[in-house]
Amino acid sequence: MGLTKLSPPIGTLEPASCCPGQCGGVCALEYVAVIEYAIILVFPAAMAFAGAMDLLTMTIPNRISIVLVAAFAVAAATMGIGWWALASHVGAGLLMLAVGIGMFALGWLGGGDAKLLAAAALWLGFEHLLPYLLLVAIAGGALSIAILAYRRMAPPLWLARQDWAMRLHGAKAGIPYGIAIAAAGLHVFPSTIWFLSAGI
Repeated sequence: MGLTKLSPPIGTLEPASCCPGQCGGVCALEYVAVIEYAIILVFPAAMAFAGAMDLLTMTIPNRISIVLVAAFAVAAATMGIGWWALASHVGAGLLMLAVGIGMFALGWLGGGDAKLLAAAALWLGFEHLLPYLLLVAIAGGALSIAILAYRRMAPPLWLARQDWAMRLHGAKAGIPYGIAIAAAGLHVFPSTIWFLSAGI
């Protein structure tokens, strides 16, 4: 006499024995969500790194802006933000690139700062461009005041031993506006379409 396989009692769950993508798409969706989160994290990570590099070396490597542009392309393709939203983001990036080139030509902004500003605008789009630029201006002004005050005082001994601190202390050194550009971007980014698309 053969044994009959009994069904589990109502309300209990059987251990999942299927591979990703074979259980109604649940596992596959979880992997997609992880990928989306990873892509979204590129922006804050790159912006924070750019601000730190500008503080420590007074330069922003071109590869940071390139990574931001490439990550945006992947995010737009993966998360499907729509043609109008895509046009808004690309238009904001191109506009700020033109403005940044003009400011660089006038000696008002460094080349790395101009590229970072354009890359950030690409991610933020026209919807968040104005508040972003306002925050950049406020943070840049506060940063300039703080650094000018720092240059008028004798640095403490622990800072005097740091090359980056003494470079920043020099009267002929510029202002690392990349810090303001990065800080403003990190502040605005959580309210953008990327968090809505990822369901955050």
